Amino acid sequence: MKTEFLGKTLSGPFTVPSGIVTCSASIIQRVFDTMPEVGVLTTKSIGPEPRLGYREPILTQFEPGNFTNAVGLTNPGAARSAELMAQLTIPDDRFLLISIFGGSVEEYVEVAKIMAPHSDGLELNLSCPHAKGYGMAMGQDPALVEEIVRAVKAAVDVPIVAKLTPNVPNIGEIAAAAVAGGVDGICAINTMGPECYEAHGQPILTNEKGGVSGKGVLARALECVREIKAEVDVPIIGCGGISSANDVLEFQAAGATIIGVGSALVGMTTNEIADYFQSLNADLESGKDTAEALVRYDIDMAFDPVTVVSNERVTDDICILTFDKSVNVQAGEFIFLWIPGLGEKPFSALTDSPFSLVVINLGEFTKALLDLEPGTEAYVRGPHGTAVTPAEDAKIIAVAGGTGLAAVYQIARDFGDTEIFLGARTEERLYFLEECEAIGNLHVATDDGSKGFHGVITALLRQYLEGLTAAELEKLVFYNCGPSPMVRAAAVVQREFCSPNQIFNAIDYWTKCGVGICGACDAPDGRRLCVDGPFLDDSDSNLFKRA
Repeated sequence: MKTEFLGKTLSGPFTVPSGIVTCSASIIQRVFDTMPEVGVLTTKSIGPEPRLGYREPILTQFEPGNFTNAVGLTNPGAARSAELMAQLTIPDDRFLLISIFGGSVEEYVEVAKIMAPHSDGLELNLSCPHAKGYGMAMGQDPALVEEIVRAVKAAVDVPIVAKLTPNVPNIGEIAAAAVAGGVDGICAINTMGPECYEAHGQPILTNEKGGVSGKGVLARALECVREIKAEVDVPIIGCGGISSANDVLEFQAAGATIIGVGSALVGMTTNEIADYFQSLNADLESGKDTAEALVRYDIDMAFDPVTVVSNERVTDDICILTFDKSVNVQAGEFIFLWIPGLGEKPFSALTDSPFSLVVINLGEFTKALLDLEPGTEAYVRGPHGTAVTPAEDAKIIAVAGGTGLAAVYQIARDFGDTEIFLGARTEERLYFLEECEAIGNLHVATDDGSKGFHGVITALLRQYLEGLTAAELEKLVFYNCGPSPMVRAAAVVQREFCSPNQIFNAIDYWTKCGVGICGACDAPDGRRLCVDGPFLDDSDSNLFKRA
């Protein structure tokens, strides 16, 4: 479905709004390469300097299809973002819309000059509702909106789109001010609010308040698009609660040229998103309305209380926490542990019944977990991720280093016929050895030789593989988890003996939302660990290369 937009003929009428899914260069490139229906690729908002954003939780679902988020404008800064965007290969029929923000007119201009050479157009974020001093704080003032647009237009020679907030009494007035400044297009709307939602008497988001998105904002988004269309004559990107072909038709009738789909993508794998946009496009051509059946309204982000029963210290920086309940988690899936006021982090369940997990001190949150006392209450959400599905006749090789054992132990336990390769720096950092020996053949290596094989676990793995026949090698399926260098080395050895489609790697990329929206856990090939993994097949040889 060809679409004209700001000087380009595009392959499709859709975009994904800023800050959702397409939040890294690797994800953007994958969408460019695999989803022609997405004609406009909108980046995460980029500012003058790097921002870490808010601690997790950053996203919550308060009812099916409705969310609040407070990410905090996380981004690597304009200079680094320009380097990343420069690596993209942009098809002729796609439009790269780079979203930018600043705390002043001067900062908008500064970022615009850096990012414009790498874009087809710039989107000015004048609408973020939860970052103090940015976005909505500036976008509610017509005079300031006009000033920002005019200054940016004078500084760059690419089209400019203003993304507006619905949290104003007259959005048409703001749109008119943007057009007076010379804007080439309008994006409406950003999230509404901010609002605060609680669980178990505690605010869920670490920022407490977040912008509201999803089906609940659809009516307001349509209203805003109509008001803008009545006031100005520029292309409009319409977004807010869109999930079906009927929604798309309503936005097009209201005046939108490009259609943004965001919250509807929660929980979808990368392949499922591609199928969804293909179905949505087909619905528009056929007059059907089938794509919404693919939306994951079954995603559960609720928190269940659990109580610490024991805290077994392995070393000064590793412990095993055991809780009073079981969790419903399949081999390969993961959960989030939330402690109100402190944050949340994802973990593989070492055991599901009773629920236990392994903690290694990697920062403020995990350091606090090391000292949790029995009787402490915490909260669990999930499971998330994709369960593993080895063939019935497969022989499993589980390779783990450090706390990576938690991710492979249940695989070995549930599927049998397993060789478990466990590596550590020293004997004191090993744990769960008896339990592993009870479910498979255990091979141990320590760097200093204090337990088992003297050397790295990949050397021991190579010795094992060298003793197998070609027929035996064909039956192997590898699941690797641990520090990235170890996983990388294991995959290199395994490729010498087996094909990449027999190898699955779980790499500890930064996982924040758990449902595929924030893009923080992007792999170099554009997959997202939290929905496409955590075990990603090794078919992409660049899986370990981070830009």
